[in-house]
Amino acid sequence: MRCPKCQHTNSRVIDSRHADEMNAIRRRRECDDCQTRFTTFERIELSPLVVIKKDGTREVFDRSKVLDGLLKACEKRAIPYDEIEKRADKIEAALRNLNKAEISSNDIGECVMNELITLDQVAYVRFASVYREFKDIDQLMDIMKKLEKGKA
Repeated sequence: MRCPKCQHTNSRVIDSRHADEMNAIRRRRECDDCQTRFTTFERIELSPLVVIKKDGTREVFDRSKVLDGLLKACEKRAIPYDEIEKRADKIEAALRNLNKAEISSNDIGECVMNELITLDQVAYVRFASVYREFKDIDQLMDIMKKLEKGKA
């Protein structure tokens, strides 16, 4: 590990602890040459997930897009940001647990909808109306009736 101040390659670990809910290790280091202290993080490197979009193009999975979708669906709802973050983590974990190198955008949308239905019905309907591309009010009413009956 190079010192950020003098670029010396030798440093020693002063303190080490878990960070980011046990998904990383935070290490406090001190440079052997200039005694500058700095922090490093050690994380598990996950293999990239490739998303196959509706038009057939492929792109690397981006958790921030899932989070953005959740935030838009939950806008002006009394849902804490931490809860939305947890749901984004849960969705990513579910997608990785499929053990596929490539996943469809449809798989992502279904995972998001499964989380939203248990989180907030209004957010679920908002997301579903965009995701399912409702063409008219009848499609919206169908999903509202299913929600009312508990079958969505």
